[in-house]
Amino acid sequence: MSQSTSASASDPLARIAELPGVADAVADTRTLVDRLLGHRILRRRSSDVSMESALRGACASAALEGAEVSIDEIREGHVYDTRIKGALRVSGELGSLVGTWPKAPRQALARLHTLAAADAVSDDALGRPRIAGERVEDPLELGPAPAPETALARLEGLYSLLGVRTSVPALVMSALVHGELMSVRPFGWGDGLVARAAERLTLVERGLDPKSLVPSELGHQMLRDEYGPALRGYMGGTPEGVAEWVVYCCRAVRAGAQDSLATCEALKRG
Repeated sequence: MSQSTSASASDPLARIAELPGVADAVADTRTLVDRLLGHRILRRRSSDVSMESALRGACASAALEGAEVSIDEIREGHVYDTRIKGALRVSGELGSLVGTWPKAPRQALARLHTLAAADAVSDDALGRPRIAGERVEDPLELGPAPAPETALARLEGLYSLLGVRTSVPALVMSALVHGELMSVRPFGWGDGLVARAAERLTLVERGLDPKSLVPSELGHQMLRDEYGPALRGYMGGTPEGVAEWVVYCCRAVRAGAQDSLATCEALKRG
């Protein structure tokens, strides 16, 4: 048995990391993120870059849900849309969930949804997986969501994977988390806000972006025309579709990292 085959057998996620194109995409993204993490301005302005990244990420995530709001309006406090309110709450509390995410992902997801949907759904639906007959929003036009019982089963599978000791890169795990949550759309409202936050949370918790400097949500907005098609490819379940989704997610993270590099340069110039 080859070393690669042996790794795949012992680590259920290794086969995804070994799909064509994935290793190169991960390496390219890691290089750019490391460049960001090494920027000199972070020695004294790291919190400023992180706060700007959080704001830009929240605005982008809400826009992907259909909200029409500019970042300037948010800075001025003109926030009325429930989606941007939810995105800002999620972004503001993401750091406090880093420790919870690997140990109690079910609890962390429930909290993310409660933050995202506080102004949009009834109190009894906050943090609770959807039940039969409840509407499922579909801003990315992904098509019908799986039945609630199927969604719950896949969520349990995701929780199990998050608890597995794995050597696969953070970018592979975060793409899988994002893809699974968008595929099952567990809550019916705000699933995109939750899925993109969970992707970012995974990147932070798994050490790629420990200071949460990369607005990966913004990367998805910048690549919006590719976002839905890439997700549908993942949902198809073929190795090719999964590989293309992971490569796409790497590109989105690179785009977010490039944006934060621009923020660093702007701060450097004063």
